[in-house]
Amino acid sequence: VAVGRPARGYPWSWSIIPWIEGEAVDRAPLDADQGPALAAFLRALHQPSPPDAPENPGRGVRLETRRERFGERLDRVRAASDLITPSIDRTWRDALAAPFCETLVWLHGDLHAQNVLSKDGRLAGVIDWGDMCGGDAAGDLCSVWGLLPDASARAAALKAYAPDGALLARARGWAILFGATLFENGLVDDPRHHAIGQAMLRRLAEDL
Repeated sequence: VAVGRPARGYPWSWSIIPWIEGEAVDRAPLDADQGPALAAFLRALHQPSPPDAPENPGRGVRLETRRERFGERLDRVRAASDLITPSIDRTWRDALAAPFCETLVWLHGDLHAQNVLSKDGRLAGVIDWGDMCGGDAAGDLCSVWGLLPDASARAAALKAYAPDGALLARARGWAILFGATLFENGLVDDPRHHAIGQAMLRRLAEDL
């Protein structure tokens, strides 16, 4: 509706956007039939990004660039919980080994369960596009485990999106990265993020 620039003592750009009726899906979960709807949204979004698309050093990049620092986080989450199972460890290694896709696409970049809205159990909207960038589709596809509590919905979403084996492996890796990050950071000051991360890791482990 409107975009504003820093001025008169307010230091940030700002915007006025349309109101989307709905509630964040961590509080109002999506129904079990919403897997294809999520896949359709991701397919529509994931169009090739132009060379001048914004870059984001933390979203949609090669997982290899996150290996060292994230390995330390995994160790901390392993020490604090039972979430890092042998299957999660194996899946993380598989994700690191998966070939990277050089065709970058438009990403939302932050598709966790507080940034997606539902109404009457149906996908109603996606908000907070501040991390939008060009990158690896896996960085968004991992939201299957963050947004869909029902295993059949996750299977339907992946069937509809139809990732190849390398993309699926990388998406699982991003689910581990986001899940562990939300879990640990949420311990500091955001119980909702903590719960979202925990759910993401448990759902992925269930599907492996």
